[in-house]
Amino acid sequence: MPTPSLTLSPIVAGLWRIVSWQLTVPERVRWIEQALELGITSFDHADIYGDYQAEAQFGEALKAAPSLRERMQLITKCGIRLRSAQHPYRINYYDTSVAYVRAQVEQSLRNLHTEQLDLVLIHRPDYLMDAAELAQTFATLTREGKVAHWGVSNHTTSQFALLHQHHPLLTNQVELSPLQMNALDDGTLDQAQQLGLRPMIWSPLGGGRLFTGEDEQAVRVRAEMTSIANRYGINLTTLAFAWALRHPSRPHVITGTGRMDGLRDAVAALNVHLDAEDWYAVWTASKGHSVP
Repeated sequence: MPTPSLTLSPIVAGLWRIVSWQLTVPERVRWIEQALELGITSFDHADIYGDYQAEAQFGEALKAAPSLRERMQLITKCGIRLRSAQHPYRINYYDTSVAYVRAQVEQSLRNLHTEQLDLVLIHRPDYLMDAAELAQTFATLTREGKVAHWGVSNHTTSQFALLHQHHPLLTNQVELSPLQMNALDDGTLDQAQQLGLRPMIWSPLGGGRLFTGEDEQAVRVRAEMTSIANRYGINLTTLAFAWALRHPSRPHVITGTGRMDGLRDAVAALNVHLDAEDWYAVWTASKGHSVP
């Protein structure tokens, strides 16, 4: 099976919160331009972000400045049916049926004012997923020129392997931070190295808990990381991104901020190389005990 190839920037701009940034269309255009100037060329969306409004807000900027499209990689996700005023489902649930995936891809194309999506991820594991059928959907939408590459998000190693067996996947987007380290032990990052497929990392700052959490783990980690950051002459954000980037799976790490200073702090991590002792000092603070 051929290995899919797409060059994403090491730091990826996450657009989960774009609606709450309350930017005008010209401000969104300028924000994208500044991100590109920092070397952030990959932009991470999902159909459900911002109560199904985030993609369209980004797309308005691309419509206003269409030349930006050729300078970026557009990533989006589908597969979650999320209850909202416009989608009055009885419950939230997952759907990877042919009709739903096609409909969401075509809606994302319209929202983002683009002819092709660079990468589409199945957002969460669908327990009712028919892997062979979904792979056929991938192949058809690729053949139609609507999606260049496919991947998954939040999938276990077996779930990834099942779908990858039927259609080549580019990545698994998983959570990793100094406060949430399951991916180090559950095999997902091992599988990424085994297959030579770079993972994507979401919530590298623990959803902000790294800075504001008052629980014992957050307090321990913040104290240790503050000490390390001071030695390196960087801030906590840069250190958290550097900690994730240090993993040999060569992850792409996703931001979640609309502040340009936050993007600069993330990009600054590309020039930081943590030694193993400092990386493990963060691990130790998080676990609350030494390595075995």
